[in-house]
Amino acid sequence: MAAPERPIAKISIASPTSTPTPTPLTLLQRLATVLPKDTNFNIYHVSTPPTRTSAIYSAPPNTRPDRTYCENHFLAASINTPAKAHGAESKEVLVYAIEVLIYSTAYDSTFFVSKADSTGYMHHLELQKGTPSPLRDISATFLQHLIEQHQRPNIRCVISLFARAQDQYLFPGSVEYSGKHVLDDRGLVRWWCRVLDPLIDHSKASLSSKWDKVKGYLTIPGLDSHETLSYIPKMNPPKYSWTIGHPLQEISRHPDDVPPRCLIPHYPDDPKARYLDELDDEITKGNDASSGQWKSVRTIDQFWDMMAFRQECSAGRMVGFIWIVFTPEIQPEPARAVIPDTQSTFMSNDSQPWDESVLLGLPDGSSSLPMTPATSFNASSQVQPLSSPLKANDDNEPPASQQSVQSPYPRPSKRKRLTGPINSRQPRIKTENTSIKSEILLRPESTPYYLWKPEGRGQVIVDESDYKRVTELLLRLDFANLELATSSSRRWINEVRSNAFGSMAEAWGQNVIGTKAVERVYVAGAAGVNSLNMGLVRKKMKAAPDESKSSSPAHNDITPAVNVLGASMIRKKAKS
Repeated sequence: MAAPERPIAKISIASPTSTPTPTPLTLLQRLATVLPKDTNFNIYHVSTPPTRTSAIYSAPPNTRPDRTYCENHFLAASINTPAKAHGAESKEVLVYAIEVLIYSTAYDSTFFVSKADSTGYMHHLELQKGTPSPLRDISATFLQHLIEQHQRPNIRCVISLFARAQDQYLFPGSVEYSGKHVLDDRGLVRWWCRVLDPLIDHSKASLSSKWDKVKGYLTIPGLDSHETLSYIPKMNPPKYSWTIGHPLQEISRHPDDVPPRCLIPHYPDDPKARYLDELDDEITKGNDASSGQWKSVRTIDQFWDMMAFRQECSAGRMVGFIWIVFTPEIQPEPARAVIPDTQSTFMSNDSQPWDESVLLGLPDGSSSLPMTPATSFNASSQVQPLSSPLKANDDNEPPASQQSVQSPYPRPSKRKRLTGPINSRQPRIKTENTSIKSEILLRPESTPYYLWKPEGRGQVIVDESDYKRVTELLLRLDFANLELATSSSRRWINEVRSNAFGSMAEAWGQNVIGTKAVERVYVAGAAGVNSLNMGLVRKKMKAAPDESKSSSPAHNDITPAVNVLGASMIRKKAKS
C-alpha cells in the first residue's frame, strides 16, 4: 500500500502550486546572516506580553476607541573588548540598543520605534577600515523579524518613527566618550531611511504573496517636497517605493470626514502627541465639544504646516517623520473584522470579554450611553455598568410586595473557638515571580486583536512594571568611559537576568557569529592627502584666436599692459 503513495507524494511536491513553506528563521539566525564575518556579538532581547493599553487613535464622536494591546521589545547588542584594553582580561560592553512598541488592534498592527542609541565602543571590534557599521543591519533585521512574527492574515502593518537627533537616548554619559559619532538632524534622517529601505525591497521579493504593496513615506515639517526628496535613498533603477508625504488618511479605518484628531496617532514622547494635547484643550474649553473639531486647525495638512513652527521642528532643528506601510492583498471590512459587540465592551480582565448591552440591560443592537470627544480623549475610559451584571431578573420570583423584608447584610456565622498549643510556621522564600508566570501561561497566543507567537517573544519575558524598572535602570547608569561602560553593562545584564524565571535565565544573552562577507568601501581622503598621478593631469587647451573678431577693435582680446589716454581726451584746466 505504501508503494503507490510515493509517486503521488513526488508529484504533489513538484507541483508549482503547492510549494512547501520554508521554515522561518529565528532572530539569531537572521542576525548571523547580516553581521560581518567572524564577528562576535552578544544579543539580549527582553519583551512584555500583550497588555491592554489606551488606544493610540482618538475615537470619532459618539463612538468608542478601538481595543488596543501593547508589547514592549528591547534589543541590546554587546561585544567583548580585546584583552589589551584591560590588561589581560576581556570584558563585555554594550554597543547598541533599540526599543520597539507594538500596538495591535483588530484592524492593524503598528510598530513604533521609540528609541535607538549607541555607545561608541564599536571600534573595539577592530573591523577593517571601510567596513559598513553593523548597527544599520541589526536595526533592519530586528524590525523585519518582528513584522513577520506578528503579521496576521489580511491585517495591515505599519512601521512608524520620528528621527530627532540628540546626543544620547539610552546610554547616559556616552556623549562624553570621544569614540561616539553623533549624527546631526539631516544625517539621522538619511540614516533611518537607509535602514528602512531594505525592508521594502525584501518584503516585495520574499513576501509578495502576503503583501499587496509596501511603501515608504517621509515628511519633514518646514521643507518642501523638492528638499525632502534629497533625504530618500538613491534608487537605481527608479522605483516608486517612497512618497513625500504622510499615509495617515490611507491607514485610518475611519472615513475621510472624521476630525483630524482621529487620524493622528498618539505615541509616548512624540512631538505630534504634545501638539495634540494642546489642541485637544481647545475642545474641552469650548462650549460645543460634540463635533470634535479643533478651532485653530481644521485639516490634516494644516496640522503639518503648524508642526513646522513647533519648538521640536524649528529653531535650527529638523525632525523627520517616517512610515513604512505593509498593505495586505485583501483588507477586511471594519464591520466584519471582529464581532461587532467586542469593540464597545469593557473588560474585567484581559482574557474574559463581556457584552456591554447585556451588562447595561439594553436590548440587542441598542447603543450604550452617548460618547463625545470629551469622554474619548482617554481611550481607556469606559462606561461602567449601571447595575451589577450578576443580578438578573427571575420570572418566577414573587413580587416585591409579597417578599419578606430581610436585612441586606447576612448575619455573620459564629466562629469556632480555637484551643490547643500554637505551632509556628517557617516562612517560605519566594524563588520565582509567580504572578508573571501565571499570566504568561494563561495568555492566549492568538486573538482577534493580537498575535503572540513564541518565536516573536524575547529571551526574557517580564511584566510591565519590571520592564519599566530595567529600562529606567539603564538610564541611571554611566557610559562615559570604557571602565564605567563595562561595569554598567554588567549590572544591567545581571539585573534583567534576576527578573527571569525558569529556563529564561539561561536563555538570556545569546552569542552570534557573523557569516556575511562584507566588501570594504573605500572612502576618499580617509587616510590623508591623496595626490594625483601626473599621468592623470590634463592641461587645458588654449582656444584658437578668431580672425573675424581680431580684426575689430571691439573684439580684440589683446590689451596693452598700460592704458594711455589720447591727446583728445586731455583737457587743460582753465586759468582763473
